[in-house]
Amino acid sequence: MTAVAAVDLGASSGRVVRGVVTDGRVHIEEVHRFANGPVHRRGSLHWDLPGLYREVLAGLRLAGEVDSIGIDSWAVDYGLLDARGELLGDPVCYRDSRTDGIKPPDGLYEINGLQFQPFNTMFQLMAEPLLPQTSQLLLIPDLISYWLTGDRGAEYTNATTTGLIDVRTGQWSPELTRVLPGLLPALRRPGDPAGTYNGVPVIAVGSHDTASAVVAVPAETDRFAYISCGTWSLVGVELSEPVLTAESRAANFTNEGGVDGTIRYLRNVMGLWLLQECLRTWNAELAPLLREAAHSTGSVFDPNDPVFLPPGDMPARIERWCGKSMTRAEIVRSILDSLALAHRDAIVDAQRLSGKEVDVVHIVGGGSHNELLCQLTADACGLPVVAGPAEATALGNVLVQARAVGAAHGTLMDLRMLVQRSQALHRYLPR
Repeated sequence: MTAVAAVDLGASSGRVVRGVVTDGRVHIEEVHRFANGPVHRRGSLHWDLPGLYREVLAGLRLAGEVDSIGIDSWAVDYGLLDARGELLGDPVCYRDSRTDGIKPPDGLYEINGLQFQPFNTMFQLMAEPLLPQTSQLLLIPDLISYWLTGDRGAEYTNATTTGLIDVRTGQWSPELTRVLPGLLPALRRPGDPAGTYNGVPVIAVGSHDTASAVVAVPAETDRFAYISCGTWSLVGVELSEPVLTAESRAANFTNEGGVDGTIRYLRNVMGLWLLQECLRTWNAELAPLLREAAHSTGSVFDPNDPVFLPPGDMPARIERWCGKSMTRAEIVRSILDSLALAHRDAIVDAQRLSGKEVDVVHIVGGGSHNELLCQLTADACGLPVVAGPAEATALGNVLVQARAVGAAHGTLMDLRMLVQRSQALHRYLPR
């Protein structure tokens, strides 16, 4: 029996999970969960990274004796270190307004293959006042790893979200990083060693949480689309090569690095952030609203409109977009209908642009618990939807560690077989 600790930091909560691989199955147990979210400080949105680190240490103590540790988190955000290796202030949240109005330079897509998102790391750096004092930049999971081990590196899957990686070579782009001499550490690949913490190996995993989630998609063949559904919906297909056509760029598709050299060809959809912010504004519980929403009608809106990106009064923004007042249940139904249609559009476009056809849609992450969203997505796509596992990110983190320490073997499909054997899945057929 091999036990590992997976540190999984999300934009709204974090947790530490103990994973065990034995008898051809993988089992996970959440040992510590804690809140996370951006805080307003000095007129900007920041992350409390020292506070998160304290929670990580508490979780690792609760995880007990393990054979390795792996860390994943949300993408694009970073910490800056001074010459002594100390953090230069709290990292800024990607939802901060400092990148408003930034435009991508010509020719960028042909190098990094990323859809334009104004909060990508390279655009945040254009608005970063602390660069003159900076000795090194570390992305969030790499920063936590550095604090645990004293070793610095940049895990590849997360590094591809910065906009500074050449998607063809899988290395830092000399052209895009020439103004950042010495600031970017050497790349690590999932499965590489990343130092030790109290004698326990720390393993680089797919440290972008979506990269870990895709590892745990319980697909039976390669003809699948995935929706990693949480605060964001990451909707796409798994490829062996990037798609860098003008049509792909115009459709706002991104080519992010995956585990084992794969490409996560996907589009970002705003996701359950819309629902989370509504519930926060209303101070309401979701379950009764979902029951009402199942028998309500809503209005369709564009969930990717930038007006929905910042925190705040989400119901009011949705009503303004739709041009009418709605009940809470109608707003919830509008969100779910709009997300289902956005999921469909992304899957249709992914197939058209990549040439890869799919037979099934896998919804993983917290959104797999939302039965109404799963059914509406199946209806919109005209394809069966397999929902689960909800803990895909933690499972993918665990599986990459397990393979690195010799407790699991084989390809991504072999790792996915472990998930199939271990997790309860739910199937939704289009109506």
